[in-house]
Amino acid sequence: MTRLKSHLTAFVMTSALAIGAGAAQAQSAPSDTLAADVAAAVAQINPSVVEWRRHLHQNPELGFAEVNTAAYIAEHLRAMGLEVRTGIGKTGVVAILHGGLPGDHVVALRSDMDALPVQEATGEPFASTATGTYMGQTVPVAHACGHDAHMAMLLGAAEVLSKMKDRIPGTVVFIFQPAEEGAPPGEPLGGAALMIKEGALNDPKVEAIFGIHVVPGKTGTLFYRPQGFMAASDRIDIVLHGKQTHGAWPWRGVDVIAATSQVIETINTLTARTIDPTIHPTVFTISTINAGVRYNIIPDQSVLSGTLRTFDIASRDDLVKRAEAAIDHVASIYGATADFSIRQNAALTYNDPALSTWLAPVLEEAAGAGNVNPASPPTTVAEDFSYFQGQIPGVFYHLGGTKVGEDPATAAPNHSPGFDVDESVLPVGVRAHVMTAIRFLQRP
Repeated sequence: MTRLKSHLTAFVMTSALAIGAGAAQAQSAPSDTLAADVAAAVAQINPSVVEWRRHLHQNPELGFAEVNTAAYIAEHLRAMGLEVRTGIGKTGVVAILHGGLPGDHVVALRSDMDALPVQEATGEPFASTATGTYMGQTVPVAHACGHDAHMAMLLGAAEVLSKMKDRIPGTVVFIFQPAEEGAPPGEPLGGAALMIKEGALNDPKVEAIFGIHVVPGKTGTLFYRPQGFMAASDRIDIVLHGKQTHGAWPWRGVDVIAATSQVIETINTLTARTIDPTIHPTVFTISTINAGVRYNIIPDQSVLSGTLRTFDIASRDDLVKRAEAAIDHVASIYGATADFSIRQNAALTYNDPALSTWLAPVLEEAAGAGNVNPASPPTTVAEDFSYFQGQIPGVFYHLGGTKVGEDPATAAPNHSPGFDVDESVLPVGVRAHVMTAIRFLQRP
């Protein structure tokens, strides 16, 4: 985050006044019919957006396997007359729209594409029955995180913006990214990092990037916060090595099952008792345990994995250091040894402060007054959109997609079999993309 803050400080100092002026200009021009014209254009293409969403929902693909998904998206983008590049980050797609008015600014809009190894249980007529291969196993696959909606909304924005080309000063880059849910086993980089490495933000050089994610929330509302919005995510792997023995003679071996239970308790206690959650929200969860094959044999190995979610690099590093030492100590008490490893899945999703302030009135143009909250609490879920923000200023915001009449607090969450999106929110997302792009390019 230190590197990112230094990068952003220069941007804030040099562009805050210009951004503010642009926002004021956007708000103080009653004769500007842009918002109304965009709303009309979005309403006209909404049947296509719904159709795209349902097709993509019914045909999900896992990370870096989005071959058909990418081909479907590229075909539609080419039909819109955009310059399309494929194969960036394996299955990633980048499309470029050059506006018809003079302008040097370049803005990017991003959608993720991958689905999850989840058995869908929404009951929708277009529910997924697809399967894929994950960890060498055939698994059900579903868009249980809303990426189908993200793709449809960004396609819709591309359609509207391409038809409004004569009103666009500058360039819009559309990024359809694979493998947002993390790098598949054996892959060194996830989708965002790999697309960056392969030039997705270059030629043309992107100045700022924006993205949307559907989540449980009041239908059609948009919410985010400046600075740390979504947690950094690390994968933790622990392997305990002991000595196999008969379950009736535990003293004749080294009991990794007992050691495992103490390791989990130690991690939970360390997190709860050494970090102030009001200053540094932190979650450290052990999610999997694999040990043993028979009820009366104590195995010689226990394999654990989990996730660490943090909002501060210094406190994260300190917790990791103390956790590794504590795990080694617990293992040694039982006569076992421990291997500890950590791998980052996503960096902190850090919304540029100046850009966040500028964005609020623009999103209100898209969603309506009272439907935008630019001071939302942070969330411990993670997003690899953060890697784009590590290169250029950006803002990532959420779109409430809970079904009308359903309580967001009890609605099926992302990554669950019942997660679904109310399709009435799709036009809000399309309008938000379009208004954000045009207003950014209209800045002085």
